[in-house]
Amino acid sequence: MAISRKEEARALNADERELVEKSHHPAVQELSDADLSDLVKLMRERRDKAQADVFRRRREIRGKGAPKGAKPATGEAGSRTKLAVLAMAMRRLNTETERRRQLAASLEHIENAQRALEMKKKKAEARASDFNTRHAHNGMRANASRKPKNLIRPMELGRQRKAAQVAQAKRDSRGQNP
Repeated sequence: MAISRKEEARALNADERELVEKSHHPAVQELSDADLSDLVKLMRERRDKAQADVFRRRREIRGKGAPKGAKPATGEAGSRTKLAVLAMAMRRLNTETERRRQLAASLEHIENAQRALEMKKKKAEARASDFNTRHAHNGMRANASRKPKNLIRPMELGRQRKAAQVAQAKRDSRGQNP
């Protein structure tokens, strides 16, 4: 369920509103990695606190838990909305963290591939300078076959073999029924 920014502002206090604003699109990408991890930590604490509050209110409404104030809570709509807003902000922050992690892994993979290519080129250059060593350079070579090629198509051979089978079967059947 999409929650508008107006509903977000109504459900949150000033500190939480400021944190949630940092989790929206243009602002979250401008954060440094350290700021992003700090924001994730703060947002997770706020979300967990709101979640505990929602659970406590549910228990009060059902009559299972002791009321926190003078009288037990009668509804949880506001705290549930607050929890939903904080959870969506947490999801956005986790997505941004994962995007940055994948980008870093991709860059590291590219660097490793380039380093491996450089090592391979250096090894090839070193091998080219050692031409008179006792190593095989071109590897094994295939010997040409001495067997003459069969010029008859395999399809023709199969056709002749089947015709011979049919002829033999006719001859055999004539001999059994005189």
